[in-house]
Amino acid sequence: MTSLTDRKNAAISRGVGMTTQIYADRAENAEIWDKEGNRYIDFASGIAVVNTGHRHPKVITAVKAQLDRFTHTCHQVVPYETYVHLAERLNALAPGDFAKKTIFVTTGAEAVENAVKIARAATGRQAVIAFGGGFHGRTFMGMALTGKVVPYKVGFGAMPGDVFHAPFPIELHGITVEQSLAALKKLFAADVDPGRVAAIIIEPVQGEGGFYPVPPAFMKALREICDQHGILLIADEVQTGFARTGKMFAMDHHEVAADLMTMAKSLAGGFPLAAVTGRAEIMDAPAPGGLGGTYGGNPLGIAAAHAVLDVIAEEKLCERAEQLGGRLKQRLAAIREQAPEIVDIRGPGFMNAVEFNDVKTNLPSADFANKVRLIALDKGLILLTCGVHGNVIRFLAPITIQDNVFAEALDILEASILEARG
Repeated sequence: MTSLTDRKNAAISRGVGMTTQIYADRAENAEIWDKEGNRYIDFASGIAVVNTGHRHPKVITAVKAQLDRFTHTCHQVVPYETYVHLAERLNALAPGDFAKKTIFVTTGAEAVENAVKIARAATGRQAVIAFGGGFHGRTFMGMALTGKVVPYKVGFGAMPGDVFHAPFPIELHGITVEQSLAALKKLFAADVDPGRVAAIIIEPVQGEGGFYPVPPAFMKALREICDQHGILLIADEVQTGFARTGKMFAMDHHEVAADLMTMAKSLAGGFPLAAVTGRAEIMDAPAPGGLGGTYGGNPLGIAAAHAVLDVIAEEKLCERAEQLGGRLKQRLAAIREQAPEIVDIRGPGFMNAVEFNDVKTNLPSADFANKVRLIALDKGLILLTCGVHGNVIRFLAPITIQDNVFAEALDILEASILEARG
């Protein structure tokens, strides 16, 4: 009999990489069972998509109810009230004491594309600045903004122009806030007139780049630079949003607000939905018809998103994220003496990561991180690596994970790290 892996290799482009060879059969909250009946604890959540857990009952109930009414009309052709109401809710929730408006699209990359379009329409400028290590999607503009070549850009030719990169401040890797700001100043002097820059885009906590939070002083300085030069600040909250960091949005941890925010992933609890929310006058810059998409704001995704927002509030998931993240970081800190490969434990709320170096060279060790991942997988725990050097394990379990399942996962994690040392 041909295996599923053989069938996959014969039928699907090798460009679609796979972290595991687990073929899901069913899932519930923080657990997945594969086609062979094996159980796994899910610390990936479809890459931060099911913050409210797999198949949360309220999300499933909302989607089933919508299925009985209609599944698609295209909001630009026949609109529906639920789209309008979700926009109202996001406008109220997004940080910033100013009037806001929202559009819905389908993916995080599409949200980023539209944020750039809106910024260019609003400012009449073209250039965009992003940061090293940032990830903003796999479309051409998304790839151009992304600050990592392999595997995202390699082999795909020229990227769109007028995109510039500055170093992201990571003191662990020798880049201070002052150095990043100096590099930005040098960029303005040597490469692009700030009067041509439409927007600066940044993840409040880098996702693929390694779960490095933006230092508050840096975000505040970016806001001041944007205000000084008439540049718009875009916060890419695709991975950080919806209670993951202990706040509804990661920008809630900062004293300043972005002009535009992109969001997706956990917005609809597993259903494809993304959004751009921003200052009303900026969001209104594009002409009618300039924004949209056939599937943007699909009714099923909209229904799921309403349920997700309800669950976050009713189950106090922001507070829950802080509790879970605290327990995880405490457990990792407790084994640090036994595992000197651990050089950093970080992350707000339940958006946490552990970084590993080689103990002999003190250089980033992707091999050790991947070894931990594979040992954990063999023990039934799904983990994801990330980081420019591939030496970071990020933790993205559902915030609704049961206490006993979480405790079991922490035991597996500790055993995997210690076993990897052997």
